[in-house]
Amino acid sequence: MTTDQHRPETPAEAFKAIMRGNVRFASGTQDHPRQDIDRVSSLVEAQRPFATLFGCADSRLSAEIIFDVGLGDLFVVRNAGQVIAETILGSLEFSVEVLKVPLILVLGHDNCGAIRATIDSAEGHSPAQGEFIASLVKKIIPTVEAAHAEGVTEIDDITELHVIATVDEILSRSTLIAEAVADGRLAVVGANYRLDVGEVHPFVIHGNV
Repeated sequence: MTTDQHRPETPAEAFKAIMRGNVRFASGTQDHPRQDIDRVSSLVEAQRPFATLFGCADSRLSAEIIFDVGLGDLFVVRNAGQVIAETILGSLEFSVEVLKVPLILVLGHDNCGAIRATIDSAEGHSPAQGEFIASLVKKIIPTVEAAHAEGVTEIDDITELHVIATVDEILSRSTLIAEAVADGRLAVVGANYRLDVGEVHPFVIHGNV
């Protein structure tokens, strides 16, 4: 479905392809497509991914595996807690402007360690001492504090709010991405990955999918 001849070109096609791949993974019926040495050779000159994944760096979210795709199918950007930074926005913009991807998927997951560290910090007992861990926490803390103010305390509920806030930040800070969504060339979707069953559940969608 995602050979160069059949690469999804619209947001709806890309969303359907990536979600069908996750269904195959979660049901144990993977195709393992485009993962052989011939695919390696075909990608030497250029890449044509059909979607961008901005997700948590958690080792359990290996993008090509959980979406049952192959080399060259996804442009993957990851850090702990899928936290926005200028380098992240630059990478996302590159995927839209240069690589022409029609879909950005922002993916959180259950029991996220970065969210847990931020909750601990908000409660005054963070065991992590790294200077740059603190910078990650600083980016997430507004969502945690807003959630607590509304009585929301469960980690997975806060993670969902963080994904929503991340999608909003992408669209508010990147004029290029916002315009691509407005023009119908791009969709930005926020979703959660369930660690126990391997399923991806979208819950916020900007664009036509």
